[in-house]
Formats: sequence, C-alpha cells, structure tokens
Amino acid sequence: MAASCPLPVTQDLSTLRAKLQKLLRFLREALPISNAHTVDFYTESVWEKLVDSPPETVLSALRTSAAASKACPLEEAGRMSEVTDFPKIFCETSQKLVNVEAFALAAKCYSVQNLGICTPFDQLLVALHGNQKQKTDENVKLDEFMNLKKSHEVQAMSELISSIAEYCGIKQIIDLGSGKGYLSSFLSLKYGLKVYGIDSSNTHGAEERNRKLKKHWKVYRRRSKPDVSGLALQTTKERKVQDETKCKADIEGICNNSNANQEKPSTSEFLSEFSGSVISDIRRQMENLKVYSHREENLCFENAFSLRELLPVNAIEPNSSSQIPKRKMSEASKERRKITSKSNESNIYSPLTSIITADSELHDIIKDLEDCLMVGLHTCGDLAPNTLRIFTSKSEVKGVCSVGCCYHLLSEEFENPHKEYTQERRGFPMCHYLKEEKWCCGRNARMSACLALERVAVGQGLPTESLFYRAVLQDIIKECYGITKCDRHVGKIYSKSSSFPDYVRKSLKKLGLDESKLPEKIIMDYYEKYKPRMNELEAFNMLKVVLAPCIETLILLDRLCYLKEQDEIMWSALVRLFDPVKSPRCYAIIALKKQQ
Repeated sequence: MAASCPLPVTQDLSTLRAKLQKLLRFLREALPISNAHTVDFYTESVWEKLVDSPPETVLSALRTSAAASKACPLEEAGRMSEVTDFPKIFCETSQKLVNVEAFALAAKCYSVQNLGICTPFDQLLVALHGNQKQKTDENVKLDEFMNLKKSHEVQAMSELISSIAEYCGIKQIIDLGSGKGYLSSFLSLKYGLKVYGIDSSNTHGAEERNRKLKKHWKVYRRRSKPDVSGLALQTTKERKVQDETKCKADIEGICNNSNANQEKPSTSEFLSEFSGSVISDIRRQMENLKVYSHREENLCFENAFSLRELLPVNAIEPNSSSQIPKRKMSEASKERRKITSKSNESNIYSPLTSIITADSELHDIIKDLEDCLMVGLHTCGDLAPNTLRIFTSKSEVKGVCSVGCCYHLLSEEFENPHKEYTQERRGFPMCHYLKEEKWCCGRNARMSACLALERVAVGQGLPTESLFYRAVLQDIIKECYGITKCDRHVGKIYSKSSSFPDYVRKSLKKLGLDESKLPEKIIMDYYEKYKPRMNELEAFNMLKVVLAPCIETLILLDRLCYLKEQDEIMWSALVRLFDPVKSPRCYAIIALKKQQ
C-alpha cells in the first residue's frame, strides 16, 4: 500500500449475520406488504387481506410515531433496540398488520443507518489520505459539466475512488456501466487516472460527443490564444458573435443527440421528518410531482474558458502548424512537449463496448490490464453483484467501489422454485447465509425497495391519483373484459389524459381492447365506487415506503456479507456517499484485497 494509515474498523461477519437474522425475522412478517402489487389493489382486496385497521388509523399512527420521535429521540433510540416482539406488530393467526406504530419503529430500527453497519464517509477519507493532502485541479467546476444530481454523485464518488487509488498506489480504473462517461472522464481529468469505461450500449455516444467537442474546441482556442505578433486576444465583435453562435448551436446539437443515461435526511430521521402536513397534503403533492426519472444529463457550458478543464484529456487536439506560426523551438520547450504528450496519453478516458457478466475475461477487453480498481456508479440490476464477483475472482482487481441501483432488475435464485435455472449465477442472494435460507424477496418487493423514503419525507411523495386510476382500470378490465393477467403495460397514459374516462379509453386502446363497448357512465360508476377508498391506497403506499429501506438493507447486507466471506479480502465496508434526497441509491460497497 502506498499509505500506512489504518482503515476504520468495521463489523465482522458474525456480527453482520446476527443483524441479518433479526432483519429477516421482521421481513418474514412484513414482506407481503411490499410484494402486494398496486395494480391489483382493489381486484385482490389487498387492504382487507393485509391491514387490520382503517386507513385513517394508519395515517394517524404515522403522525403519532413522528411526533414521538421528534419529542424524545433518545428515548426512542432505546426503544428501537428492544423491538423483538413481532406478534404485537402482526396478528399471529391472520398475519395482518395490527400495530402501525411498532411497524414504523421496527422498519426504522432495521434501516442501514440504525443498524450501525455504515462506515462514515469523512472518517474513511481521513484514513485514506493520512497526513497527505490530495492533489487535484481546483479549477474544475462540475456544475458546468453535468446536472446537479450527477454533479453531486460524481464529485463524491470520484473523491473516494481517487483516494483509494492513491492509498493502494494504483493508476488504472475500470468503470463498469460507464454510460456517458461522466465519472470516467472526471477521474481522468481531475485526478490524472487512466480510466477504461465499459458499457454495453452507450459507448458510441460518448465517442461521438468527444469527437465533436474536439472540433469545436478550436473556437475557444482562437479566442484564448495570442496571435503571432503577441497581440491581445481577438476582440472583433463580429468574430466573437459568430464564434459564440456557432459553438452554442453545435454544443446544443451534441447534447440533444446524446442518448439518455441509464439510476436522504438519513433514513433514521424519517419519522421525525414525516409531518402530518406531508400526509394530509399528499394528494396535491402527488399530482404536481415531477418524478426523478433517469433524465438526460445535458452538458451546459456557460463559461468558455472553464470548458477545457471539463473535457476528457484526449478531447483536445494538439496545436497544429496551421494555427501556430513556424518558429524555432528551444530544446527545453521540445522536452516539455514530449513530457506533456506522454502524460496525456497515460491519463485518458477510453470508452469500450462490452456486455459484462460475472465470468467476463478482462484481458480480452483491456489489452494493457494492470493492477486496478473496479468501480460502478449506479450499476443496474445484476451488474452490481457481478462487479463484486469479478473483483473477488480477478487477481488484477485490487479494490472495488460499487453503487448499485434498479433492484427490481436483479435476478433471484429462489424466486421460482419450480423452474430449473442454468449454471448462470443470480444477482441475489450472494452470501452463504441467505443461500442456506433459500431467501427470496420477490420482484414487487425489490421494486418497492427503490422507493425514495427520504424524498417522500420532504414532500416529494408518490403519484397517488395515477396509481388509483391504474388500480380501478384493472377492476374494469377484469369485470368487463374477463382478463385477470395482461402482458402489456399501460405506460405513462395518466400524464396524457384529461380525465378518468379519457385515461380508461386510452389505456384500453393501448392494451388492444375494444373501448367502444364501454359507455362513459359505466366508467364513471367504477370511479365513484372506488373514490371513497382512495385513502386505502394512499395509506398502503405509505406503509410500503416506510418498509422500503429494510429491503434495501437486506440487499446491501447480502453483498457486504459475501465480501466478508472471502479470504483474500483485507477490508470491506458500506459507506453512504450521497445525500439521499438528491440521489436515493446512495450506498457504496467498498473492499480492498490483501497485499500479495
């Protein structure tokens, strides 16, 4: 190791397994809530089957829990360690939820933050840096390079990755699922690391964007370089306007043609943040909510002179003879140019196209593979566990830093016990204990794990009315068309509909059903039938949101225990990198191998 400071002490495998066992005990009772599909809420009588209280009582209990948490945080912390009597939460005979306050307390207890399994980010950075100050280019301005969410993520993760690389004495980084290459290019640009960004589909877009940026950088260079006589920069107003207009149009073209990229006060503070006003106003918030989809992160450059600092090193062409007058160059200048050229060649971002599995051979993808770190920012579905498997199986990969997302796309080994799987390894579970338990979450539970509890806590709730529309539509389809299961999806019809009847007709048309046979009166009769029960759906969704962090905790604990089980791992930890309101999937799995 390049540094000698000890890394923070983390919990051992036996301690993590004990916490995992307690979490499983709670989830065995609570998981049916997360596995209930909102689409089938009315057709399957979900509320009657799973909750033994009226919706008003559930919402009131959440408010009561929030008030208690805020008034006596220390007393509540003591109560959290004593949540073991689960029959008081769920009925022993009916398995229905009977104690909402205890349910909320248990869910809070088994979140990542309250289980005490997280290593503080700042503490880790101090240990990695030791007494040395990290060398970076202080002039790089991330908010001019990407949107605020991506800027927040890239800044935190690149700082951690570069610190780990320096600690281990490593210069090569492999970025799996690199997408547009924001993290890769920033690691190369700011920290001088040689980065290979591997993605299955978006690499061509990254290369094309770099090619066009090379071309249009010439415009900026003409404005920033002195002429042959050593005069000031070109100041002709007409030339400036032409350059700015052309560059702006071209940069916008680059942004518009790029493919879209694939992706908390803390959880422990949720109940104290979840006020009664949030619950009572949730419908209005739902209707106006703009959900954080994985939007295209367009490049926005407002300062031409900061653009150079934000481009990958190889995006800038060397000075050509047509732009610089021929003159005699000193030997010192020639030597400096050689050194600079070699530096630029070694510290670059190289986008590569490949589909990565747990069995991928890195030498077939990267010809000059050396000791490296493997990283991934919001690696989707099985790519996150496969990243960890590659790390443990390839001797060249000395460390890993992985932030996963899209839990609903994980494959589960025990999801269908009657189906014979091939030898391909599944994304969940990974650790021995959960494999022995043959534990299965289910797709709906994994989908609910993606719910952003902290965003709901600050008022960015769930789209209740659109979910209500879809649940009522399902009852119409079942009773009027005799269809209980449909392979087609309605999609985002709600935002394009002017009313419930309009929503129903557009949805039926998309599903390939004859909407003309359904009079508007019948449609409205269904609406009026379920409208008084909309609060059931609202309250049930809040229960799913409260439970979501526990399912995410299970997935993260599975991955951390897997790493703890490997003999060659020197150190492994779970670290919260991001503000969960800005970026809900905020936890990184980090591990380093033992020195050879």
